[in-house]
Amino acid sequence: MRSVDEQLERVLTSAVKPAPVRVAISEAHGLRCAEEVVAARPLPGFDQAAIDGYAVRSVDLAGATEHDPVSVPVVGEIPAGSRQPLRLQPRQAVRVVAGAPLPTLADAVVPIGYTDAGSARLSVHQGVPSAAFVRRIGEDVQPGDVVVRRDSVIGAAQVAMLAAAGRDKVLVHPKPRVSVISVGDELVDLARTPGAGQVADVCSHALTAAAREAGAETARAGLVRADARDVSTAIQGRLPFSDVIVVCGSVGGAAGAEVHAAFAGLGDLDITRVAMHPGSTQGFGRLGPDGVPTFLFPSYPATALLLFEVMVRPLVRLALGRSDPHRRTLSARLTSPVSSVAGRRGYLRGRLLREEATGDYLVQPLGTSGTHLLSSISDANGLIILPEHITEATVDEVVSVAFLPAPA
Repeated sequence: MRSVDEQLERVLTSAVKPAPVRVAISEAHGLRCAEEVVAARPLPGFDQAAIDGYAVRSVDLAGATEHDPVSVPVVGEIPAGSRQPLRLQPRQAVRVVAGAPLPTLADAVVPIGYTDAGSARLSVHQGVPSAAFVRRIGEDVQPGDVVVRRDSVIGAAQVAMLAAAGRDKVLVHPKPRVSVISVGDELVDLARTPGAGQVADVCSHALTAAAREAGAETARAGLVRADARDVSTAIQGRLPFSDVIVVCGSVGGAAGAEVHAAFAGLGDLDITRVAMHPGSTQGFGRLGPDGVPTFLFPSYPATALLLFEVMVRPLVRLALGRSDPHRRTLSARLTSPVSSVAGRRGYLRGRLLREEATGDYLVQPLGTSGTHLLSSISDANGLIILPEHITEATVDEVVSVAFLPAPA
């Protein structure tokens, strides 16, 4: 039986980052930047008013007070977007709005509240220092400054910087493409009511959602009969369009033999037992001319989701360029005892809590480790991980818990 770490190493060494692509900045949100973006122009691109007010020479207002205001003529108005040059003479003012370019020689903006708001002549009862209420050319970004760094995740702030730098497109690492295929003669689509001996296809929907949450671009290939030819055709149809393929279906028995036979000629897929519980029997290999990483998981949805979390999610995160593809783990005290299978790493669903008095983490085990049970998954926000040598853990014993935050 292969260890979890051995199997995971095999999986992660197969990770291949998709080639960078250039996309519109509106489509780049959440992706990693694949280039160092350098500003070609200053930001702001010109001296501009930071507020509505009057553009002035600050020296002309020296000494202005409520009792001894300074009076100057208003010789014009500059709206935002104006392209008409205007030169300010000594002891003059020009009405400006926020974002408007300053006239030549003006070095400050007087807020309307410091004045009588005159339109022809302005009485100023409080002076301002040079550069007051002015956005200076290049004070935010100078030409040659890096505005978005390579490998940084592009969020709203980075999109703003790209737009401000005049970039409408950017080179990014694209999302890896994950295809999900469900195999089984007993499966029916959700639009149909299952008959005798039939079950609804839960796996393909659940795994597609899990892949999307991990950051992948997803394709649910739908249902395939447990027939070697049909399964092979379905996989071959997805190979050119996938960076990862996940097949959920029978791993053993007659139906499993058909699934295994489907991989013949497509590549090397290793069906093995891994020292973990649940989900010990699983398959992994690289198929097709491009060696697409391909997984074979049991058809139990709860087990398939666990295997996706442990094996596939780190591969997707690595393909996205994450340096640490694993979940954050916490130490927490158990609120009730748990058990695991000897010699296997146990994974149990749990609910992370905080103890009010101490701030310590607690974890409440949910349900059981039954491979078919789905009912407690939606309440879980953590995965209790018991090492291979531990079969029992008691109340208040500290265990490791992988944090599973709710999707944003």
